[in-house]
Amino acid sequence: MTIAPWRDSSLPAAARVDDLLSRMTLEEKTAQLYGVWVGAATDGDGVAPLQREMTSDYDWDELITLGLGQLTRSFGTAPVDPALGAQALARAQRRIADAGRFGIPAVAHEECLAGFTAWQATAYPVPLAWGATFDPELVEVLGDRIGHDLRSVGVHQGLAPVLDVVRDLRWGRVEETIGEDPYLIGTIATAYVRGLEGAGIVATLKHFAGYASSAGARNLAPVRAGVREFADITLPPFEMALREGGARSVMAAYTETDGIPASADPRLLTELLRGEWGFTGTVVADYFGIGFLESLHRVAGSPAEAAHVALEAGIDVELPTLKCYGKPLVAAVREGTIPQSLVDRAARRVLLQKCELGLLDEGWQPETGSPVDLDSTANRALARRLAEESVVLLDNPNTLLPLSPDTRVAVVGPRAFDPLAMLGCYSFPSHVLTHHPEVPMGVDIPTVLDSLRTELPDAKVTFAEGCGVSDPDTSGFAEAVARASEADVCVAVLGDRAGLFGRGTSGEGCDAEDLQLPGVQADFLDALVATGVPVVLVLLTGRPYALGRWQNRLGAVVQAFFPGEEGGPAVAGVLSGRVNPSGRLPVSVPSSPGGQPWTYLQPPLGLAGEVSNLDPTPLYPFGHGRSYTTFEWEDFTAPDAEIPTDGTYDVSLTVRNTSDREGTEVVQLYLHDPVASVTRPDVRLIGYQRVELTPGESRRVTFHFHTDLSSFTNRAGHRVVEPGALELRLGTSSADARHTARLTLTGPIRTPGPDRRLRCETKVS
Repeated sequence: MTIAPWRDSSLPAAARVDDLLSRMTLEEKTAQLYGVWVGAATDGDGVAPLQREMTSDYDWDELITLGLGQLTRSFGTAPVDPALGAQALARAQRRIADAGRFGIPAVAHEECLAGFTAWQATAYPVPLAWGATFDPELVEVLGDRIGHDLRSVGVHQGLAPVLDVVRDLRWGRVEETIGEDPYLIGTIATAYVRGLEGAGIVATLKHFAGYASSAGARNLAPVRAGVREFADITLPPFEMALREGGARSVMAAYTETDGIPASADPRLLTELLRGEWGFTGTVVADYFGIGFLESLHRVAGSPAEAAHVALEAGIDVELPTLKCYGKPLVAAVREGTIPQSLVDRAARRVLLQKCELGLLDEGWQPETGSPVDLDSTANRALARRLAEESVVLLDNPNTLLPLSPDTRVAVVGPRAFDPLAMLGCYSFPSHVLTHHPEVPMGVDIPTVLDSLRTELPDAKVTFAEGCGVSDPDTSGFAEAVARASEADVCVAVLGDRAGLFGRGTSGEGCDAEDLQLPGVQADFLDALVATGVPVVLVLLTGRPYALGRWQNRLGAVVQAFFPGEEGGPAVAGVLSGRVNPSGRLPVSVPSSPGGQPWTYLQPPLGLAGEVSNLDPTPLYPFGHGRSYTTFEWEDFTAPDAEIPTDGTYDVSLTVRNTSDREGTEVVQLYLHDPVASVTRPDVRLIGYQRVELTPGESRRVTFHFHTDLSSFTNRAGHRVVEPGALELRLGTSSADARHTARLTLTGPIRTPGPDRRLRCETKVS
């Protein structure tokens, strides 16, 4: 039997899609350009901004006769058994295929920011915790595991990772980011993308671009970033994840920069993304982002105008459900106000991706569904390892930690005995189950209290909550203070409650006025310190909080960024000493709550100085983290040298474990540019390496520096490598340089090409 060329998998994808497009009507083409969100709530609290206002009704049976581009969150909208959900998705895909002339199924997408956002799926640590690991190899394993779980139930596309660079720590979505440094974000996110894409899932980079630079840290507020900040800080992680990770989708940001919404910016979505970077995948809207061009940005006067602006900019798919790319778009094309070529361009990109996924192949069949375990033993083991590597020991001045196995411990605080204390706002229990209180959690999440009792079976452990996360009630202080006074040590577990749109202290739409601990937790901590009993502060948060108020007053400080379902045992393991902490800060910890916003990527006038009475210096800098192991850095090899502006240079040292237990050091390489044609950050990360060592073991670490890593955007808006002096600083944080190599770049100013080096290759021997 002869099959149509577009069904013939032996033909090139471009030829197949051209054949298919030639057979399709305008309505059938536009149907490929939107998603449908079955079961989205139109009342009550939503999980997307302005969900009630932006969600409209449609006739499913009529709609799918034209085909369908995407299915939105079949698993992430309401609790559904994974096996039954896979079967229901397969049935829906069969109905879509049977209803249309061409039998083309939809792309099914889901959120996978901290694991597959589905009931009974593993809740992994949030991306900020990934950054704290400084371990891209482990994060790639995470992406692969999540990708295979998505594929096992019929999902094709994952809306992750987030590559936004934190610019203001008050922003609610800090927990979703990987940190405040573009190099760390780029390398960690690229690893996650490789894992997802290697499992066959279309990774979606978000939010492109500038979302985290919103004014005043308010969600969706205008972005005030300048041209060079945008080029040198905001964009590099996206470029790396596309060029090295192979991501096949990009999500346009909600925000505007200098008056141009990202969803309406052809310079960003077409000229840069496709023209300069060579991206060939699909650009999707953030949820309701195209409609927001009319309702929020007011750069369009109708849904049809919004569709025109977005298509012209380069958005191929309207998510999560149709509003602008459906009938309003068809009518406008028929009237001649929108060129059909824009529809054809987007439809071609969508169908090329469906062709890559096998959705156009002859004999395509949906996954039928089978018993699925989305929280397997292997998943939990990976969640545990990731959580353990992400815990940061900020301070331990008198070696109070590890705790003695038979000590008397008072565990207090609002985060000590709440499973949700471990989870970010995009985990299923925090994101969806709050709307279904009758449904069980779906996964086992040990608390810090339970985990510490398991870790220290011979200890006497008591508990009192003391206060809530954000409420003003102080009536519980007395009981908690009494428990602390009776103990040898007090473990105060404080922090955030993840939520959405003001329903939490961290998460999307949960922006903070300042960086003081939420509610009355700061006063509660003062009361505990006043007992004179040593206090170990454990923070389970989605952002860092100002801790200068307690400087030199605490026995130890442990920071965990929403460490996931195995976070309780991970934190307890650090407290007991079973786990030797190796996490490093992906964001600075401020000293005062009002001396911010601040991240470490500052030019000279962004640092402390005599020109202002406000000192923004953090209490704990980016990259900081302590260990129960001691290390010596020896045999530093990096003589002063002259190299050309297109040259390379190796920096080497030996790291030795000088203690009696194994541990992990994180060697960090920073660049300092003393004089440049534009102001530059005083230091910025350009390389790092985790080094795991047994007692007495030593290993040599070599960084292969290429001058491309010193490039920046000059006054004319061009990326250049300038001749002159440079310093390469090896340190344990952005503020602790142990060794410095001084270079002089010689020769002409050089413009690196599109294949410039984006990472510093490292060798450990």
